[in-house]
Amino acid sequence: QVQLVESGGGLMQAGGSLRLSCAASRRTISSYAMEWFRQAPGKEREFVAAISWNGGNTYYADSVKGRFSISRDNAKNTVYLQMNSLKPEDTAVYYCATKSSRYSGISYRTSEIDYWGQGTQVTVSS
Repeated sequence: QVQLVESGGGLMQAGGSLRLSCAASRRTISSYAMEWFRQAPGKEREFVAAISWNGGNTYYADSVKGRFSISRDNAKNTVYLQMNSLKPEDTAVYYCATKSSRYSGISYRTSEIDYWGQGTQVTVSS
């Protein structure tokens, strides 16, 4: 069973940048798609970005396309989310996520995710 630990969140002014990290343990990430979701206060958890198991494809929510970038470093067993041009509406708890099946596709639905990190808070002030 994989353990996911996010870091890198914090308070940032609009227009700024943050890089989130997700360190995995107890299992290699190299054969698994990796994803980021977020949940704002009073809202449902939503898909943000994903990277395929082989790193060849990335996927983004329309709201972050062109501003956020997901990447993976299999040697470090870590996934990153580079967030640029931050907006107040990006304020949320950001969660790293993955599934239990190797070589599977990505998921846009929280119901299809098997493992979650504890989350890291990102707050963007105007």
